[in-house]
Amino acid sequence: MKIAEIRELATNELAERIQTEEANYTQMLLNHSVSPLENPAQIKAARRNIARMKTVLRQRELNK
Repeated sequence: MKIAEIRELATNELAERIQTEEANYTQMLLNHSVSPLENPAQIKAARRNIARMKTVLRQRELNK
């Protein structure tokens, strides 16, 4: 997800998306520990997307 797409989301939708992405990230790590993923770079991309979303959410909290 790009930062522009993340900023377009509503705050509550963003919080839900963060929870979903964190669950997917955890599942991806577990799957990778059992049998290697075809593209391990997905783990890094997922972690960075979560960080982007948390950053936008935090910015919104501070601006209120």
